[in-house]
Amino acid sequence: MDTIRQFIEKYTKLPLNEWNEISDCFEQRVIEKDEIVLLEGKICKHLYFVESGLLRFYITKNGNDITKFFTEAPYFFTSQASFNSQKPATESIQAIEKCMAYQISFANANKLFKLTSWSDFGRKITQEVQFFTEEILEQLQTETAELRYERMLRNNPELLKRIPLKHLASYLGIAPQSLSRIRKKMQEKS
Repeated sequence: MDTIRQFIEKYTKLPLNEWNEISDCFEQRVIEKDEIVLLEGKICKHLYFVESGLLRFYITKNGNDITKFFTEAPYFFTSQASFNSQKPATESIQAIEKCMAYQISFANANKLFKLTSWSDFGRKITQEVQFFTEEILEQLQTETAELRYERMLRNNPELLKRIPLKHLASYLGIAPQSLSRIRKKMQEKS
């Protein structure tokens, strides 16, 4: 739980009494590798904090999985639209690695908004996620798969080692064979 506390404190002040109330609402959960945390069409009933591990968000179209993005520990995650509206999710969430996580129910997460720290944190983390989402969308619309891969390689090379080729290719919007060619081309350059 210390990791959650430290994470929240990066965004807002967290008095001990409020932290105690927040921490009482979370329960620990182990998410096994390849486990589906949320299946498209189901209602997302929890907000999660991943303390260790890696997850992917994806949609299924014409029988093919299309990876939208990845969430790397430590970070909060949920299907935001489904969780906030309590309507069926339009995406699925899967663990790429075994994850240590904590979850809080929809009711408890909303109950905590009476706390200044939780309310402030919720607003700031939502804005941050919105910024990341807009950034990904802009990159998809304006950059080639090769440029996006180069950026990932430059900014987070360790993450690339953890993502299976098929999921990375899907995220970049290309076939695994095309990603292999890009990787080979980049290795020849260096």
